[in-house]
Amino acid sequence: MSDYSTTRVYPYAIQEVWTVLTDPEYVAQWTTTGRGGRPEGFAPIPGTEFALVGKPTIGWAGIVYCEVISVDAPRSLSYTWRGDKDSDDLTRVTYRLEEVPDGTRFTWQHTGFTGVGGFAMSRLLSSVRAKMLSEGVPPVLAAYRARRTA
Repeated sequence: MSDYSTTRVYPYAIQEVWTVLTDPEYVAQWTTTGRGGRPEGFAPIPGTEFALVGKPTIGWAGIVYCEVISVDAPRSLSYTWRGDKDSDDLTRVTYRLEEVPDGTRFTWQHTGFTGVGGFAMSRLLSSVRAKMLSEGVPPVLAAYRARRTA
């Protein structure tokens, strides 16, 4: 089984980071940075089924099907991830947020990939996530804070 984990520390309060990571208005802004998809129907409520809609490529329709499993705001969120609606290949994404002296540590963990195809997919998604979390999230956090303090 393969998995990956990506961690970043943002110089913002945990509630600010939580909002940007879970409010659909903001999620749509940072997920598209790394070829990810915009959320449709997302809410950080267990049982919520939603889709991440991106650009189709060869062998993929551009939609990831998900369901929120658990939420412990503002510390964690877990949801399932299925690249094809009819596939049995179900993986799990978990967000973990932790207050640290210089802000909030955010860890994105994606587990449950199987086989050679799963290994390749975990490597591809790891690269995409790294870009999203490094290039996508920081400007959205800055804009969120600026909007709140204006």
